[in-house]
Amino acid sequence: MQPRNMSMSGVVDLAAVKAAQEAKAKAEQARAEAARRGGGSGSGAVSPASLVIDVDEAGFERDVLQRSNEVPVVIDFWAEWCEPCKQLSPVLERLAVEYNGRFVLAKIDVDANQMLMQQFGIQGIPAVFAVVAGQALPLFQGAAGEAQIRGTLDQLVQVAEQRFGLTGLTVDPDAEPGAAQAAPEVPAGPYDALLEAAVQALDAGDFGGAVQAYKNVLGDDPGNTEAKLGLAQAELLQRVQSLDPQQVRKDAAGKPRDVQAQIAAADLDLVGGHVEDAFGRLIDTVRQTAGDDRDAVRLRLLELFEVVGAEDPRVATARRALARALF
Repeated sequence: MQPRNMSMSGVVDLAAVKAAQEAKAKAEQARAEAARRGGGSGSGAVSPASLVIDVDEAGFERDVLQRSNEVPVVIDFWAEWCEPCKQLSPVLERLAVEYNGRFVLAKIDVDANQMLMQQFGIQGIPAVFAVVAGQALPLFQGAAGEAQIRGTLDQLVQVAEQRFGLTGLTVDPDAEPGAAQAAPEVPAGPYDALLEAAVQALDAGDFGGAVQAYKNVLGDDPGNTEAKLGLAQAELLQRVQSLDPQQVRKDAAGKPRDVQAQIAAADLDLVGGHVEDAFGRLIDTVRQTAGDDRDAVRLRLLELFEVVGAEDPRVATARRALARALF
């Protein structure tokens, strides 16, 4: 079933919908091309062998920085002459497979990639870093026990999922390394009717009905892409339905530290098609807040990422900015 364009006639102008659908289509085409070339990465299923990769300076941006927008990337800096590396690297490789796509392990030979070693400020090896949403985080240096490594990886996975919405890659244990992955079969179910009902509810301004229709689909098929995108959009429209735009703008301008005022204004920004403004507003608010207030802003930002679509380059840029604001 092909994703349908959602009609917003008579409701509000959600310009981000079209951009999200176009970005999603381009990303899916790029993944298909990559799979045919034998390098299939991305949100489609990957083989366990794809979870451990060798990275050099030429491929660092693609294999580490860009990939870190969809899955945490753990970097193992090593060298052939390093005896502790020979003990640590096999443990990291085994854990990368065991964690089943929750992170990708990138191995970098420091002798062949001196520039990367200098950029990370590494004084000795083994050294292990993580990159999440383009942000580098030091994990540990030197030899470490497996229990310590597991604890560190558990924290990394938790941070990536809770703060950035990065749930990792889907791993197909039967996949051949580099083999093209077939598109997942759509589960059987009356989804066409339910999705059509959701669109009709949106057209009629019944956002609550649309929300429920999308939830009905996701209840049976949690991975349904169209329903996930539609639910995020319907919930946004439901939130802004009762807002007074003029009052919301006034409150946001007069109370820059008021979390709820900034969240409401960001919702209006996105509905009006001002995607960067919405993201920037919430990231600025994250920088100025802490505790529960910061979490509330961060969670709303993740919801808006869902509305626009993870493949949209504006989302990738905002994830990196969020990482800088949080760490």
